[in-house]
Amino acid sequence: MTLLYCHPFRLGLIAALGLTCLAGCADIPAGRNHGAAPAQPLQRLNLPPVAADHDALTPLLAAEFALTEGDLDAAARDYAQAAQVSDDPAVAAQATRVAIAAKQWPQVQASLLRWQNLHAEDAGVWQARAILALHDGKPDAAYVDLLRLARLGDDAGWRAVAQALLGASDKAQAAALLERLATPENLGANADTWVAVSEMASHLGNATLAQSLAQRALTKFGTAVTYTWAAQLKFQAGDKAGALALFADALKRDGKNTHLRIAYAALLGKLGDNAEAARLLAQGPQDDYTFAARAAYAARADDKKLIEPLYREVKAQPGPRSGQRLNLLGELAELLERKTEALAWYRQVPDADEHWFEAQLRSALLLDGNGKTAEALSLIHQLQTRAGDDDKQLGDAFLLEAEMLSKRQRGDDAIATYTRGLQALPDDARLLYARALLNDDLDHVDAAVHDLRRLLELKPDDADALNALGYTLADRTEHKAEALELIQKALVLKPGEPAIIDSLGWAQYRLGHLDEAVKQLRMAYAKQPDPEIAAHLGEVLWVSGHKDEAKQIWAQGRKKDAKDKVLLETVKRLES
Repeated sequence: MTLLYCHPFRLGLIAALGLTCLAGCADIPAGRNHGAAPAQPLQRLNLPPVAADHDALTPLLAAEFALTEGDLDAAARDYAQAAQVSDDPAVAAQATRVAIAAKQWPQVQASLLRWQNLHAEDAGVWQARAILALHDGKPDAAYVDLLRLARLGDDAGWRAVAQALLGASDKAQAAALLERLATPENLGANADTWVAVSEMASHLGNATLAQSLAQRALTKFGTAVTYTWAAQLKFQAGDKAGALALFADALKRDGKNTHLRIAYAALLGKLGDNAEAARLLAQGPQDDYTFAARAAYAARADDKKLIEPLYREVKAQPGPRSGQRLNLLGELAELLERKTEALAWYRQVPDADEHWFEAQLRSALLLDGNGKTAEALSLIHQLQTRAGDDDKQLGDAFLLEAEMLSKRQRGDDAIATYTRGLQALPDDARLLYARALLNDDLDHVDAAVHDLRRLLELKPDDADALNALGYTLADRTEHKAEALELIQKALVLKPGEPAIIDSLGWAQYRLGHLDEAVKQLRMAYAKQPDPEIAAHLGEVLWVSGHKDEAKQIWAQGRKKDAKDKVLLETVKRLES
């Protein structure tokens, strides 16, 4: 019988406290005791009791349980107690870190002092001391320890500096300290360090320091990383031409550098030149990543002249083909509207490959598009069974099934699919949101509102859910004042979002504020001239007496999508 269980993580602590693991003790001769029952083990062993105030194990276990439960305050308290009675510097270190996370500064000070007494030359002590000094508003004291970290001569030192400064509440003070620390002597001869410190300066709001370090790093090293970061800073500052010029210069120096080409292509994509991004990536060495990126940019550009040669190039690559490449070939064939070829590629993806599930979902879509809806649904049901405990895959399968049914005008069946999905994945945000939107389309207003309110209970700061609920309440219920509040909150979370501005204008219209409604809807339409916003703006203009302009807006919307449900209903209702 084992008298005392020695957990591997506790052995050092137990030994430090003077205890011994009984299971590993040498046998103690019992001798003979004629006529009397043999002495029991606990009677034979003479272990001195451990005083409660010297027992680190109990508070240490309590601290770990509290940490598991997410109770930082209790964990900080119990770790601090353990640190004071343990001679293990690791316990004091953990007590200090947890106290910092809990912002329990008196406990930080006490645990840090203990850690310092046990292991003063630990770099973690310097970092913690700097963090405490920053909290206490003592930048000069913090600088002493941060300088020691910066001069360690390895990445770990600057990472510790970054953690201390980026976590500081006074960003201006942290930025000023970084400026003192970011000298050539401290930054050394590693280009990555210069770029990382420049990034740190950017995060702390010191754009001047960030740009200065980036430019000096570019001049000093001229590596792909320094060019990329300097270009990114120029782009952030609004100097798009300067950013493009930097990348062009970098490629002249090192045209085969894949990192450079990927970063340059990303910038071109942000600027809306997806075709040029795809063409740029076609230059130089190719791998699965560049093939996939080229496909994505070409698809965004909707340019089959880029997709066709890419498809031929990927097909011509020597085998064997990975699951990723087979899946990409299927996607490229789809983009070229070669559905039979796409299905053939997807079916070759091995079922043990990570891309198999995605390929099967694409196959189901293709089958449905070919009029084989029953076969597509059967495949989706198999996927729902195969998904197992992968919540994302299972959710994707339910979403696709419901979307397929809805497209076939089987709205009630789609709602039932969402409900079945939510039974398997209770409170899944994607399923709740999708079911709410479909219920709204089907005029099941109460059900839609119920799901959106539940979603906001789960995710109170979900801007899309706030907007959806606000729009539904404004458009379909009498709760228009609440609707306006919800939409305004959504706009704070996603400022400038056209869909939310549209909802705001519509809510103002429903409240009878025509001038404000026109103002907001014009703004939304200028940002995103889609048919639904055109329908809303046109209606408010019509009601305001500007019927000719309303007709012009609707005509523009019809050019975008002549079948848009909201636009068609609006025009029919008002012009009839």
